[in-house]
Amino acid sequence: MYYFIKRIISSIPILIGITIITFFIMHITPGKPTDSITDMNMKVTAEAKERLQQLYGLDKPFYVQYADWLKRLVVFDFGNSFKDSRSARDKIFERLPATILLNVLSLFFICLISIPLGIYCAIKKDSFADKSITILLFISYSVPSFWLALMFMILFGVQLGWLPISGLVSFDFDTMNIFEKIFDITKHLILPVAVSVIVSLASLSRYTRSGMLEVLKQDYIKTAYAKGLTEKQVIFKHALKNTLLPMITIIGLSIPGLIGGSFIFETIFSYPGIGRLGYEAVMARDYPIVMGIATLTAILTLLGNIIADILYTYADPRIKYK
Repeated sequence: MYYFIKRIISSIPILIGITIITFFIMHITPGKPTDSITDMNMKVTAEAKERLQQLYGLDKPFYVQYADWLKRLVVFDFGNSFKDSRSARDKIFERLPATILLNVLSLFFICLISIPLGIYCAIKKDSFADKSITILLFISYSVPSFWLALMFMILFGVQLGWLPISGLVSFDFDTMNIFEKIFDITKHLILPVAVSVIVSLASLSRYTRSGMLEVLKQDYIKTAYAKGLTEKQVIFKHALKNTLLPMITIIGLSIPGLIGGSFIFETIFSYPGIGRLGYEAVMARDYPIVMGIATLTAILTLLGNIIADILYTYADPRIKYK
């Protein structure tokens, strides 16, 4: 327990460093939050622009603005959105359930498909099936996710008309019964989840294959075969558990990665999640929203590392942290 408390405490300076870099990058980026208000109105005077800068606190030095933001962060307050003056925290948490739903489903299917696929390729090493699967996985890894999303939208949404291509629910969602609502949400999730899974299969399946091949070379595996155990018993009772260690790292680090990647999927599919909110905030130079999402992603990244360390002890009791 002492080790994990120490890890959490040591993560605080890292989190602060990430927020400083993000804050700095946002402020040196060309354009200001007030530009969207003033540039399209020829009647806005220089004095009015200056008053807007003062209203949002943008006239203060960079370090003063960051210090003010950091004080609010202590109570998990990211400030108010420049776009509509609503709490940035409230806007993020409104979109968070939709993003969690999308990413949990994606991660579940990625693990469900890629881990057995990696094990199968390791068992059938250098066979025609192994080589064919490897080629297909590298093709899926190389295909741009935005291009694949657009192709799926054209094929399944426009030409075949099987699936909706935007949003999370239909316009008449409120008039549906509970079963119709579940079916409607499921239809809207199929395309974004499918794209996320396809482009993410390669890395985890390759790690699974490499880890399994390394484990199968160990002496205790040869001993298990010598004792007369079947291949299924050797793979699932002895080899798989030791293959889990590198996979735990990949899965732990993939949690924030999926949220970062959802910027692309959510924008293309007009999905009402954090990714689309973040894209709109970046385009509008809405600093509080951008900083809130960046901070949340950084926290998830650090927690992913800590969770991976905790899972190590369950996968291999020999691992002890001091």
